[in-house]
Amino acid sequence: MSDEHNPHITGCYGNRIVHTPHMDSLAAQGVTFDTHYCNSPLCVPSRLSVTAGKYATRVDVWGLTCRLPSAGIPSLPRVMNDAGYESFLCGKQHYDYSRRYGFTDVGGNFNQWYKTGKGGRLSPDHLTQKRLSPRFDHFHPGDHGSSVEHDRFVTAGAIDFLSKHRFGGKPFFLFTGYLTPHFPLIVPRQYWDRYRSKIDMPVIPPGFLENLSLNYKVQRAAFEEIGVPDDIVRRGRELYYGLTDWVDNEIGKVLAALRKRPDIAENTVIIYSSDHGENMGEHGMWWKDCMFEQSTRVPLIISWPQRWKPGQRRSGASSHVDLVRAVAAIAGGHTPGDWNGDSMLPWLDDPRHSWKDYAVSEFYAHNIASGYVMAREGEWKYTYHTVIDKDHPAQHELYNMVSDPREFTNLANRPEYRARVEAMHKRIAKEVGRDPDATEQRARYQLARGYNRTDSKPPLTGVMAEIQRVSRG
Repeated sequence: MSDEHNPHITGCYGNRIVHTPHMDSLAAQGVTFDTHYCNSPLCVPSRLSVTAGKYATRVDVWGLTCRLPSAGIPSLPRVMNDAGYESFLCGKQHYDYSRRYGFTDVGGNFNQWYKTGKGGRLSPDHLTQKRLSPRFDHFHPGDHGSSVEHDRFVTAGAIDFLSKHRFGGKPFFLFTGYLTPHFPLIVPRQYWDRYRSKIDMPVIPPGFLENLSLNYKVQRAAFEEIGVPDDIVRRGRELYYGLTDWVDNEIGKVLAALRKRPDIAENTVIIYSSDHGENMGEHGMWWKDCMFEQSTRVPLIISWPQRWKPGQRRSGASSHVDLVRAVAAIAGGHTPGDWNGDSMLPWLDDPRHSWKDYAVSEFYAHNIASGYVMAREGEWKYTYHTVIDKDHPAQHELYNMVSDPREFTNLANRPEYRARVEAMHKRIAKEVGRDPDATEQRARYQLARGYNRTDSKPPLTGVMAEIQRVSRG
């Protein structure tokens, strides 16, 4: 699992500029999912949703400061362990320092965060910024960006595991968590040079930014990303291509290490995905945190030629809670009855399987005035922005992803689509188990309260201290 990989920037998803031979080879030997979504376009709620097998709002995970309700919660690694596997974690999962949820660390301790549970909401009048975000200062070539340094250790740890682990007892479940192509957009120069002057600028129609939802206007100001100069936009997009190229190369090293153990490789299912995407300046936005395709849609490739014919594709909508169910099913594991999602395994086995073609993603984290939720159903995509206050009612977005794949024409307020909006909204509430406005009130209450922890925040140690030292020079 990479971090912040926009699937549009992958060869096997139709991009003819980016160099991703290892992902493309994996797709050629596997099944590629064309309409797969994360369940929240932010690291912690996305990754904890994968861990818990539930939508993040069902386990009170709102944003970066959160952890799962208990250290012993039923989790994907524990389901795998119960099925006879050993679950290992090499790299980022953005866990609290005190919790692994059934994983055993390999390659070092990459997860040393201290979760407070704190957060809040911004005023709906927060629509201007005083400066451009310092994040844009980190759009340049370099050999020691913090994301790159992190992932060098991840690759080393995964290769060491695959080369030295004694296979022959229990089968293994290895979760390899990369940080790239997540910002800072710092990558060795040769990777940037491949894309200089080759990447188009974002297309933003006249009047589009003025008609963004209020939440997105607040978010743009809060992230200080209004008015990014064209040269910085262009450079950032080029560097993002370079970082995607770079992480593909790291993944290739791990796959090569696996192939050196052919007795293991032949019986190993390989899955590649990301926790969310990256906006890259599209729709006037950067990073993730919104419901446009660049942010919520993610790559998904599943490869095991011994079972699934290579080079297949699936087009219906799916999400990570479905993937988690499939991973458990492949292993012969039994998931708790209250988990979300539907196993993708029957669909993997048979492309004619009657798949639900439905996915939900939620965002109740930071730099917004209220939370919002998205549903993809067939060719339709609906986003509901919850009520902010008595003066700022709910807002709706509806896009036809066939006729308007770039999401420029919001149909939600047109009378002829009222019934569709109402039906999709009703299905969301049923799917996640709570009306989004009630979820927003729960999020506000819990984020204001926090966890009231009594343990002290520990210092960074081991691999994370070394990454910090090297990246700071």
